[in-house]
Amino acid sequence: MDGRDWNLFLQPYEQAVEELKVKLKTMRVELKMREAYAPIEFVTGRVKKVSSILEKARRLSVPADQLEKGIEDIAGIRIMCQFVDDIHRVAGFIRTRKDLTLVYEKDYITNFKDSGYRSYHMIVEYPVQTALGQKFVLAEIQIRTLAMNFWATIEHSLNYKYKESLPEDVRERLKKASEAAFLLDTEMSSIRHEILDAQRDFEERSNVVSKVLSSIQDLYFYHRVREAAQFQMKFNELFEQEDLYGLKQLSVDIELAILRAKKNNHTT
Repeated sequence: MDGRDWNLFLQPYEQAVEELKVKLKTMRVELKMREAYAPIEFVTGRVKKVSSILEKARRLSVPADQLEKGIEDIAGIRIMCQFVDDIHRVAGFIRTRKDLTLVYEKDYITNFKDSGYRSYHMIVEYPVQTALGQKFVLAEIQIRTLAMNFWATIEHSLNYKYKESLPEDVRERLKKASEAAFLLDTEMSSIRHEILDAQRDFEERSNVVSKVLSSIQDLYFYHRVREAAQFQMKFNELFEQEDLYGLKQLSVDIELAILRAKKNNHTT
């Protein structure tokens, strides 16, 4: 144990975390393109610190030569979702992937812990290509809502402070906080459609605004200064009025102006 090269030991786990983050973020982008909504809000990852590995090995009585199989969360991925229903959907996507093998899963949402902890855990085996060949490493994927994550982060900090022995009053207050967080998730799910509609409207408006401003810059590139300035004034007016329909029409008008500018450039 004393002679272990920890940098070398952790390197495959670091590689696994980075690759899984990229793949899951790519899945988020693809789902958003296909459905205009992604059940994944964002993805984070970390490799467990050496001190945490040693503490967990001692707590679970894992021998030094069995860390790779005995500690399943050295590589950790966390997926955040907006709604509880999204969690099971994301778990379904992961379950069918061919680039990893599901070892087992634990549903701490349906069967939450006595402490109030809620999350969905999936232990997977992931193949890493190293300089010496393929190596399989275990990784834990946690899927949870933002409210669940907030609660879990606070609980983790308190457990660290009190060395896993929380005072009874703190334990009870944490349970109440967990119930409040779950109630928040339930309320958000009940107005899911309204939330998603509002988010889509905001994103659509944001995209139209970006396109209009970019197109106005293109007109300056073609030396259509007066025309670009007129469009800019019109944009300012429509933006102030929050007229999305007008902004969409303005975008079409600017695109036509750019086409005319390109045509004139070709003929001169």
